[in-house]
Order: sequence, then structure tokens, then C-alpha cells
Amino acid sequence: MKNSTNNVYLKSNHFAKIPMKKYIALFLLVFLNSCQVTETIHLNQDGTGKIEINELRDEHSYMQLMGENYSKEEVFRDTTYVFQDLIMKHSETFSRLPALEKAIFQKFGAVKVHVKKNSYEKEFRTTITQNFTKIEQVADLYKTEEYADDIENNYALVAEEHYYSVNYDFDGSVFKRIVKITDPVELKKQQDKIEGYKMQVSKFKITQSYVLKYHFPREIKSVSNLNAKISEDGKSLELQFLIADCLVNPESTNLEVVLE
Repeated sequence: MKNSTNNVYLKSNHFAKIPMKKYIALFLLVFLNSCQVTETIHLNQDGTGKIEINELRDEHSYMQLMGENYSKEEVFRDTTYVFQDLIMKHSETFSRLPALEKAIFQKFGAVKVHVKKNSYEKEFRTTITQNFTKIEQVADLYKTEEYADDIENNYALVAEEHYYSVNYDFDGSVFKRIVKITDPVELKKQQDKIEGYKMQVSKFKITQSYVLKYHFPREIKSVSNLNAKISEDGKSLELQFLIADCLVNPESTNLEVVLE
């Protein structure tokens, strides 16, 4: 599949003159408190399936956070790409990477990303999808856009501030969502930042939902998280968290589902 970009148009906005560190802090503040994230998995009996992560900006929450700047926003972008296309486009840079970094990027090869940012229609959405033959093949999709940026700008992976990983496992009867802390020091830094952000927005009524929606080939026998809601046919579940809570304690989203 070829890389396709449609009607890409960006105007200078109110973030343009903000120093990078302050911009990143502002972005995290906005993301934590005005975003809805849904992770959907469709899993077949033979282990094949599809995973989709959808990140949607909640306009009511965003408007509260941005105040008068909300109406000044002028952005239009509609872009679709497959990660492998980026690797091919920047093949010269990619060829010089260490073998370990190449392997990490290549795991994202089949990942497809669609980014839509439209301040006129007030729709800001990122959709990341991957089809798989075994769910163990699924990349750590929450890092996709940062890794794409690394490829395009020749940034070092060691500069990333990731502190946890997300993986999956399915043996035909038991499904596992496996979250592990990879950098305890960075975790503590982020926990302190997030607690500060939560204080800043405590006066607002905001949406920051993080929802897991999983569909299985057979009925569910048991789920490790008692808050999960099982569908009437017994083959699907939905589990909801707050984004900030998940980032403070990523391992709280670990899950084990046993099928009949």
C-alpha cells in the first residue's frame, strides 16, 4: 500500500511560539484531560485478528482547557500512511541504524495510521490499526507516532521517555494483555507530572476515558478485572479507565480472559 496524504494544510496557531519543553507539557496536559482512547481487538479462533486504537479529542473538554484560544485554532490535516512506507522513504537513514533499533521499527511495518485534524469540523482523531496472524506480533502501538517521528527526523530511540510496554498473548483459550514497567525512574517522573496536571484541571468537568473493547471467538469463562462488562452473547467485553490513572499505574490495565 502506498503512502497517501490528502489536503494537508497547517496554519500558524497559538502554539507556534511556545518553547518546545513548555509545548510538550501543554500537549500532555491537554491529552490527559481532553481525550478519549479506545483500544479494540477482534480475535479469531485460529489466532488471527485485528487491533485498532482510536484517539479522539473531546471538544467540550478541550474548549474548557483552551478558553478563548479554542476559536482561534486553524488546522487542517488528513493523512494516511503505513509504517513500512516511512522505512522505505528514509531507507538511507534506516540502513545506518543498529540492528536492535531496526528490529524494533520493523515490527511496526504493517501498522497503518490515519490522522485527521480539522478545526473547522472540530474533529481531531488518530486511528492506528494492525492486522495480525498471531497477536504476539502486534507492535507496541501507543509508540507508533513517536517512532514515525524518529524515522522521519533521524532521532535516537534512546531519547524516548517511554516507561512501560504493552504486549498480548493468546494460546487458544487464554488471552492476556501484558503491561510491564520498563523504566521505574521515568515512571516516577511521569507520576509526579501527572499528579500536578490533575490538580491544575480539577475545577473542570472533563472527559478522559480509556476503553478496552475485546471480541473473542468463544464465550468468556472468566475475566481478571471484575469491572469488565461482558456482552449478552458472552463473547465480548468492555472495560473503562481514566487515562491519567492508566499513565500513573500502567499495570492496572493488565488483563487475563479465559474462554470456555
